[in-house]
Amino acid sequence: MVYPDREAAGRVLGTALEHLRDTDPLVLGLPRGGVPVAAAVRAVLGGDLDVLLVRKLGLPWQPELAMGALGEGGVVVLNRDVVDRSGVSQAAFLDVEQAELAELARRQAVLRERDPIPLAGRTVVIVDDGMATGATVAAACRVAREQEPARIVVAVPVSSPEAERRVRPECDELVCLWTPADLGGVGMAYTDFHQLADAEVVELLR
Repeated sequence: MVYPDREAAGRVLGTALEHLRDTDPLVLGLPRGGVPVAAAVRAVLGGDLDVLLVRKLGLPWQPELAMGALGEGGVVVLNRDVVDRSGVSQAAFLDVEQAELAELARRQAVLRERDPIPLAGRTVVIVDDGMATGATVAAACRVAREQEPARIVVAVPVSSPEAERRVRPECDELVCLWTPADLGGVGMAYTDFHQLADAEVVELLR
């Protein structure tokens, strides 16, 4: 099961989300790769399209393991158990936090042409082009939850079983079209998996 590109995957994913059509969903793409998928989902479902800018705070020596996450508006979510178990120093944590705050600010400056659409009370659909470890999507769910949406749905075209297990407790519903047992990387699910430029993301959001 290989998708021609992210847009095609999003159209198929949108049909699997038809039950959300009447909820006036807010479809949130995770930049960069999740945005073309989200745009295609929104074309099927209607509702609104926006990006969810979030940065995972990975352990310095194991970046895929999230100590927490940062979101816009000063939202900070900690994975207290990871912080406590790892013994990461405050100085090391702050170094990671400052680096990710800088990247979050850069993405805001480049990708945001208007204020974020409020999440409060909305059915929020968080979309990415796939989940290998699930850490970033799990972090996105926690950042979104802080803004009190009515419901959080995670929707992806492909995921590893491990990522599904990690993300499922973080959302109200998880929709994944394909969960291969041996997902070597999200790119294996696409014929065209080019690295998106910021300009492509901005054009899709317009």
